Amino acid sequence: MDRAHSVAADTYADDPRPYSVYLAWFGPGMVKVGITAVERGSARLMEQGAVLFSWLGRGPLMAARRTEELLRAALDVPDRIPYADKRAVRAALPEPAVRVAELGELHARARRLAGWPESLERAPFEPVDHTRVFGLAGLPPAYGSVGELAPGARVSGELLAAAGPDLHLATVRGVVVLDTRLLPGWELTAAGDGGSTVPVREFGGVQGGLF
Repeated sequence: MDRAHSVAADTYADDPRPYSVYLAWFGPGMVKVGITAVERGSARLMEQGAVLFSWLGRGPLMAARRTEELLRAALDVPDRIPYADKRAVRAALPEPAVRVAELGELHARARRLAGWPESLERAPFEPVDHTRVFGLAGLPPAYGSVGELAPGARVSGELLAAAGPDLHLATVRGVVVLDTRLLPGWELTAAGDGGSTVPVREFGGVQGGLF
């Protein structure tokens, strides 16, 4: 990707488009703050695999950026959560009311903070849940993730869920996660019959066996 015009890398500070500030929930105790162009809607949240999110406000880029920094400092909310942490909790999410309550409490605290830029229009708490879209309801826990791809390697399994870049696949040995960010540059063909021939990194350890 062209980092010379990247909002995330702070190399495109004069972007004239309006931006939204959001709070995204990925699991208990896993909430992040971020910004995205208003025209992109919720696409950024889908890309990150956010289970639940709510807008905080919208306004010019620098106002959105200042609000993001305000929340990070005042509420100790990060702007990134590792994918490994997100994967570890997807199969054991609390009930919808519980996660909505956690995100709502943080949203209310954020709105009470002083120091919001005047040019940022605040948004009410309106939670959006992606559980059904991602296919997370009743998702079995995964035992590991695909470690790497190689020429002639085969990945075979039934797709159970797709959250962000992660595909949760049911294989003969159990559920594994395939990070689709490994795929660019590879030619994809039908897997055909037979199991997978790629190494899997087991959660809690690393193993080089095949599944």
